[in-house]
Amino acid sequence: MSDTIPGRYHGVWQRTLLETPEERDTTTWVRWLQTGLWHGDLRVPADADRTTPQGRAQQQGFGGTTAITRPAPHQPEVCTWQRTIDFQPPRSTPDAGHMVFETSERVIETGIHGTYLEVWERLPGSVGRRIALARLGADGQPTSERLLVSGDYLMRLRPRKLAWPADTAPDETLGTLVLRHADATGALLDFEIAFGRWSEGLWTVERASMPALEGATLPCVIDRLSGAEARVVLGGSPSNWRVLEWHAPG
Repeated sequence: MSDTIPGRYHGVWQRTLLETPEERDTTTWVRWLQTGLWHGDLRVPADADRTTPQGRAQQQGFGGTTAITRPAPHQPEVCTWQRTIDFQPPRSTPDAGHMVFETSERVIETGIHGTYLEVWERLPGSVGRRIALARLGADGQPTSERLLVSGDYLMRLRPRKLAWPADTAPDETLGTLVLRHADATGALLDFEIAFGRWSEGLWTVERASMPALEGATLPCVIDRLSGAEARVVLGGSPSNWRVLEWHAPG
């Protein structure tokens, strides 16, 4: 699949500031990985007690495709993150923001459907190689599980199997669902987004929605079998994946 996202967006972006009318946040750990089309995002609040279900439910993360548009000449670009999987319940408004690049490595996002400002800075070593894969199920069809690579970084996204409870309301938080459906807490939290460096066949997990994964160093080999399929060995048995995007110069 050819790229649809301009190259200035490619890479891994660290959020260094969030400002809203209610707060100023510089401590939440946030990474946005962007390939030529696909994105993954993980957000871990610094003050969340992730030894508890409620603390883990405060995390955010999602993945899907990205679209860049310009509504009119001389207006800021609009970036829309089209979420196909989400750690938190569905939103009532699109995830979209106006984007202004202060430099090639720093972009300012301001809200369209909410009042906020976010500062994003690109991590060194996060451009060049771009890979997006979808894991194949037993029937040979792509599942919602994703593996994304940008430069020296890799993110794995495995959504929960449980569907949202029938009483889930738009913009509800996962924390309230966990309280209301205590018997389903484990299944509601069973959503893995893990991020870290990938180098010389090893993936070192820096942050993950499942804290027990953090700090692990796992063997990780990705081989392209054909134009449409790849094989991944990640810490265990090999698995087959559909190639959504593959740009690996050199």
